[in-house]
Amino acid sequence: MKFRRSGRLVDMTNYMLHHPHSLVPLTFFSEKYKSAKSSISEDLTIIKETFEQHGIGTLLTVPGAAGGVKFIPQVEANEALQFIDELCELMAKPERLLPGGYLYLTDILGNPSIVNKLGRLFATVFSNRKIDVVMTVATKGIPLAYAVAGQLGVPVVMVRKDSKVTEGSTVSINYVSGSSKRIQTMLLAKRSLKEGSNVLIIDDFMKAGGTINGMISLLEEFKANVAGIGVLVETEGVEERLVDEYVSLVKLTDVDTREKHIQVMAGTYLQFVKDKEIGED
Repeated sequence: MKFRRSGRLVDMTNYMLHHPHSLVPLTFFSEKYKSAKSSISEDLTIIKETFEQHGIGTLLTVPGAAGGVKFIPQVEANEALQFIDELCELMAKPERLLPGGYLYLTDILGNPSIVNKLGRLFATVFSNRKIDVVMTVATKGIPLAYAVAGQLGVPVVMVRKDSKVTEGSTVSINYVSGSSKRIQTMLLAKRSLKEGSNVLIIDDFMKAGGTINGMISLLEEFKANVAGIGVLVETEGVEERLVDEYVSLVKLTDVDTREKHIQVMAGTYLQFVKDKEIGED
């Protein structure tokens, strides 16, 4: 079937949006639409300009016989700042406060619109890193991990606290919780992660970082590499942080359980974006 240019543009745009970070040869589009590669290149230029003008992302062209085009989702700094401000306001509501200084996040992580935006934010800051898989610990971090993985075009692996017969044989470690100082166990199915994989760790909440530090130790058992760490909420005022380099979207700076007052501010995200842009210049 021969496509008109308008039809090609719509179909190509849809394809690129659903296959982020995947290298697509020009021959794929050329054969699909029965059009010359020169026409396909012109179409991709239009799509690239439109993506960049509207802050959707960009198209990266890879030259050579094995090359093609790759869609890189991105969020502009101004848009990210506005969304993080809205997120801080949403999280500062008094009724969100839980015992122990935790925040109720289920409604946020259960909102597809919000979670998809969170996924785009993390995909933006980690777009220049080699990532093979996104890892999280069950259960609350799962929606966030899938949103990030969807924008990066990679699979998700889930660390569990207890064994499931459907997981097959597992590798388990003991780790010390950063806040309670208790020894706990986490495990990962042997089949879920290949040796030498580059792993992006995503979690919803971090105090001292004991759980994330445990995931790092678990990756060592698989001889895998930590490609980055992203957390939705981090807490301030922790005596000993067990994790050094990480990207947080918001920071919980003050909690008054008696007055039910929550103070939230932007995390380290924007600084990482600025550093990333400087490194690319």
